[in-house]
Amino acid sequence: MDMKQIKALLQEFDASTLSKLKITQDAFSIEFEKNIGAVCAPVMAAPVAVAAAPAVATTAMETAVSAPVHTGDMIVSPMVGTFYASPSPDSAPFVKVGDRVKKGQVIAVLEAMKIMNELEAEFDCKIVSVLVSDAQAVEYDMPLFAVEKL
Repeated sequence: MDMKQIKALLQEFDASTLSKLKITQDAFSIEFEKNIGAVCAPVMAAPVAVAAAPAVATTAMETAVSAPVHTGDMIVSPMVGTFYASPSPDSAPFVKVGDRVKKGQVIAVLEAMKIMNELEAEFDCKIVSVLVSDAQAVEYDMPLFAVEKL
């Protein structure tokens, strides 16, 4: 697996309802587990004997990786924190898929160390997809929105 496939798999895992996923193929093994926003790093394992298990793992991997992944422009998290799509739990989200956003418009809130930081669009764009869920922990440089520049 290359890094693009791993990133795509990670995004699909984050968006899924799965809490744990382990894939083993030949000498490669990777494991993801949702635990308060933490994700396990890929682990290189010793070669595994060819058995029925790799066939099942390959099928799971092909299913997860076959979903469409946006490869265009992204708006990424500038910090580690908690992502909020709206200003309060009972409010409408700042943006939704299909919205056109102007440079400087608030598109989300990132909470870090009990401080609410408004995330503003760095350029005019159209929201293609929201890659994280509300109240999800995010890492530095983690893609939050897939966008098309205008």
